[in-house]
Amino acid sequence: MSSSAITIRPVQAKSELKKFMLFPWKIYKNDPNWVAPLLVNEKNLLDMSRNPFYQHSEGQYFLAYKNGEVVGRIEALINDNHNEFQEEKTGFFGFYESINDENVAKALFEAAENWIRERSMDRMRGPMNPSTNDTCGLLVDAFDQPPVLLMTYNPPYYQDMFEKAGLEKSKDLYAYYMDTSVPISDKIKRIAEIIKKRHKLEIRSVNMKKLRRELETLKEIYNDAWSRNWGFIPMTEAEFDHLAKELKSIVVPELAIFAYVDGEPAGFSLALPDMNQAMHKINGRLLPTGLFKLFWYSRKIDLIRVIIMGIKKQFQKMGIDAVFYYETYVRGVEKGYTRGEFSWILEDNYPMRHSLENWGSKVYKTYRVYDKEF
Repeated sequence: MSSSAITIRPVQAKSELKKFMLFPWKIYKNDPNWVAPLLVNEKNLLDMSRNPFYQHSEGQYFLAYKNGEVVGRIEALINDNHNEFQEEKTGFFGFYESINDENVAKALFEAAENWIRERSMDRMRGPMNPSTNDTCGLLVDAFDQPPVLLMTYNPPYYQDMFEKAGLEKSKDLYAYYMDTSVPISDKIKRIAEIIKKRHKLEIRSVNMKKLRRELETLKEIYNDAWSRNWGFIPMTEAEFDHLAKELKSIVVPELAIFAYVDGEPAGFSLALPDMNQAMHKINGRLLPTGLFKLFWYSRKIDLIRVIIMGIKKQFQKMGIDAVFYYETYVRGVEKGYTRGEFSWILEDNYPMRHSLENWGSKVYKTYRVYDKEF
């Protein structure tokens, strides 16, 4: 498939997958805000034989060539679990990167769209890398700041290329920010204590020595609390285990919090140190000196990202979210963190947005998911 001098080829050989994986280093080589992913993690993510996502889904990577040189990449995929759970016929695209050339963008999107159409889908949605349980969304503002852990980053020109290719906004995802310049008031502390007492609410940290049991409790909460959310996809056992293995080394137990109501698991909140602050220094490579640098700079991290916060349906509207915010703030400050990001939050999740804004937190980044109806 070609567009003038542009050729689109499906990735088939290992050498082509390596080109696909390394292409972002070309796009962002002069961008001071880009944070290179760890190559070892990227290999596991893109290798369909290793990533448990592909046990229930299928995908095809494509590379764009111009005059024999790689100038873009994209994945087209069908997420069977999404379509079954959401009762949709939606195909997805992800891992999009390209030079600033509308023809390259057009050719890449055409390749993904054709692959998805051949599988009888009604629309194409993205970017998903490869799903809402991973990184997703296109950054459409705040390009002057580096991304926080497991959030996306891209050049400003991508938005224009997406929209010229016929993609339209499906949903915006917000990142909220606050720091210790917004103090915790005595009133907030009193409210948190009242909620705890009124609902016999117990808050405890994750027990890393009994991680298997803790994961079972988390799965129970996760699959109940998020099931009504736009884009929600239940995670399989293998996906949960894979994610836990990847995050285990950076979890701060005091910032991984369970809530129990009268002895029953009711909710979970997880804040992670922004390892991107350390990864920014190593360009994706652990050897020969990256591991030492990662250890050294991780001691200087000052920001945490609240990556998960969910409450079972029967316990919602009790104010447990306010207790989670309070506990995370207090515990984070005790650990030496002075800044926090809450992400991502659906644009129409007004209860959570109002709760965050009442705390003095503000939207500072917007990520957009696009659709193209067929």
